[in-house]
Amino acid sequence: MKTYKNLWDDFVSMDNLERAAKKAIKSKKSKIMVQKFLANRDTLLKQLHDDLIAGNFNTSPYVVFKIFEPKEREIYMLPLYPDHVVQHALINVLGPIWHRMFIRDSYACIPGRGLHSASKRVMQFMRRNKYVLQCDIRKFFPSINHDVMMQIIRHKFKDKRIVDILENIVRSGGGGKNLPIGNLTSQWLGNVYLNELDYFVKHVLRWRDYIRYCDDFCLFGDSKSELYQARNYIQNFLERELRLVFSKSNLSPTSRGVNFIGYRHFQRFILLRRRGKVRIVRRLRNIIRTNDMSVRAISQIAAARGWLQWACSFNFRKKLFGKYSMPI
Repeated sequence: MKTYKNLWDDFVSMDNLERAAKKAIKSKKSKIMVQKFLANRDTLLKQLHDDLIAGNFNTSPYVVFKIFEPKEREIYMLPLYPDHVVQHALINVLGPIWHRMFIRDSYACIPGRGLHSASKRVMQFMRRNKYVLQCDIRKFFPSINHDVMMQIIRHKFKDKRIVDILENIVRSGGGGKNLPIGNLTSQWLGNVYLNELDYFVKHVLRWRDYIRYCDDFCLFGDSKSELYQARNYIQNFLERELRLVFSKSNLSPTSRGVNFIGYRHFQRFILLRRRGKVRIVRRLRNIIRTNDMSVRAISQIAAARGWLQWACSFNFRKKLFGKYSMPI
């Protein structure tokens, strides 16, 4: 496997830090923290450049809060400066390398891929297989082991200073495990962690029809016994190599439909899952109730519309957007 050295200069270059800053403040220019940063942007970026070179960067303390949609989770927040800028700068350099590592059928948080691409792929697999094994991992991000994560990182990157920055971020939550949800790097590192599973399924088990979206994954096949055997191999691999356990694993005929990424897939059509519909209705009600016209609210409406249009949902869209005086 190819390893990478000499990434440090690209990472700490002023050009990279400036690009990272632009990404970090995108769609946030009305926020006070962004305005403060912009008022001293050049000075702060030069200071960050000097701190990185001197080895003085440390991840800031987190502000932790809970959300309850779609399920209860703890979200970790870091300040825009220096943390968001540093994480964007890292992804500018490391993202393309990781992107080339990922298998075709890994879809979450990867540029150029997403829900609709994953949905199309599920439909392809359903049409040529009788059964599906659906699995997900219990408390994935809180269960990611720091030592295992760093072992995977060191196997790929030999630039010690880059590895040290990554280790500082990985271990910033404390406790020996947990990648804080909310970090840009956590999205990428979660995929890097489960890329080990992807390679095991594709290259050791040699399973053809396999798809993963974050910690939810499916194997498709025509033999129940082979799928059960694959599940046992995967369960052992996860526990032994990645120190993860299943939340659930279900084997069922594809003719009954496949619940995946918020849709219920059938061989000829796609329906919305009830839980997703309830979430959309609540979100739109809240936007209307508060008369929220922020960029975030507008993007949520656009995302909801795109998500609904992908499924057989014309009557639901007509009722929903008509009720709130929005075009379907």
